[in-house]
Amino acid sequence: MSMKSPEIVPAPDESFRRVVEWAPAAMVMVDSDGRIVLANAQAERVFGYSRAELQGERVEKLVPERFAARHPGYRHGFLDDPHPRPMGSGRDLYARRRDGSEFPVEIGLTPIDSGHGFMVLAAIVDITERKRLEERFQRVVEYAPSAMVMIDHDGRIVLVNAQTEQLFQYQRSALIGQTVEMLVPERLRGEHEHFRRGFFDAPQPRPMGAGRDLFGRRSDGSEFPVEIGLNPIDTEEGMMVLASIVDITERQRAQQKLESALQEKTILLNEVHHRVKNNLQVISSLLNLQATHTSDPRLRAALGESQSRVRAMALTHQLLYERKDYSRIDLGEYLERLAQSLWGTYHESRANVVLARALPDERQFVDFDRAISCGLVVNELVTNAFKHAFADGRGGEIRIELQESADELVLIVADDGAGLPEGFDLAKVSSLGLQLVPLFVEQIGGRFSLEPRPGVRFAMVFPNDKSKEGSS
Repeated sequence: MSMKSPEIVPAPDESFRRVVEWAPAAMVMVDSDGRIVLANAQAERVFGYSRAELQGERVEKLVPERFAARHPGYRHGFLDDPHPRPMGSGRDLYARRRDGSEFPVEIGLTPIDSGHGFMVLAAIVDITERKRLEERFQRVVEYAPSAMVMIDHDGRIVLVNAQTEQLFQYQRSALIGQTVEMLVPERLRGEHEHFRRGFFDAPQPRPMGAGRDLFGRRSDGSEFPVEIGLNPIDTEEGMMVLASIVDITERQRAQQKLESALQEKTILLNEVHHRVKNNLQVISSLLNLQATHTSDPRLRAALGESQSRVRAMALTHQLLYERKDYSRIDLGEYLERLAQSLWGTYHESRANVVLARALPDERQFVDFDRAISCGLVVNELVTNAFKHAFADGRGGEIRIELQESADELVLIVADDGAGLPEGFDLAKVSSLGLQLVPLFVEQIGGRFSLEPRPGVRFAMVFPNDKSKEGSS
């Protein structure tokens, strides 16, 4: 028997026994014949025996029957080369309680020089709970819906699940112990090693390769796009990384189809609005042409008003076409462009009338239908003011305002002209334009007021549905 005396603990004294007695692990000392000479209180609790029942018994009493026959050989092997070490390195170890039940253990062995031969002090730890957690972890990993690969600090694969086998088309036996770069396309392996080492330098849960396109490699060499989540796992063997790998081939294909469909829709909408705008401009031109061929001033005026309404609608399509946003219109910009158009129509005949605007600097978006209704209301009221409020040649101001509150918008058209005739009733007016105004207000769920002052002030209040339109 060879002996390594520098690694052998001297014979136990009373202080040694006290340390063993109060140790947190079960401690059992066995002589060279394999008989128990010492057991502590924790050993009694773990194995269910009193120390009197253990004293003098062979240590195989604490070993499951299926392993008892082989245990003396391991014991003699330790005494042939006695030095502190874990027992059964690489093997699953189990112990046996008094009631015959088994439980997984870790055992540390330390040789003791008693002066009359060598003994072995075994520190025994019940690892049932740890095993339960490990098995639970392995079950979670095994049945995860995505491929799961665990690698050690050297980048070698120590664990994979069924989804990994299916995704990469390898048997797990061909993966365990290999470097994880075998699952990476050859053209990316060099930089992958660099990124892998960088993760171990600062391990924290995060997606891998933020901002980069990631690819996996199957056993047949084919590549596919992936998303990878990294989670550091602290184990007894050191820090490891659990990678969750998702094949995003179908997602990318669906995204490409969606982007293609969106592009086609954008082109179609662009063309629709462009054509509608052009068609409305043709209608406007036809109305203008018709007006020049009539000598009836009342008919000419009616055709001019219709032409103005058509231009107001055409302007919405023009803005949609220009801005490439087909769900909403900046109401302030629209009213400004509409005001310019109306001023261009009437400024020669009403050169001493100012068309003022008080529109918000901040963009105020509304949907297409509300924009048209607002535009037609402004068109009717401004046209009416130009024609009637300053008919006697007086000067003055027509004013368009847009005010915003938390949940409402207020559109105001006011003038300081001649004012309303005595006994004016909007419900009884014969003018088609003014008859249309209440209909447009109702169409967008608004309300309005008409105040005589010097001049006239019309105010329309309607919902400000920002939640439906999105932010600017």
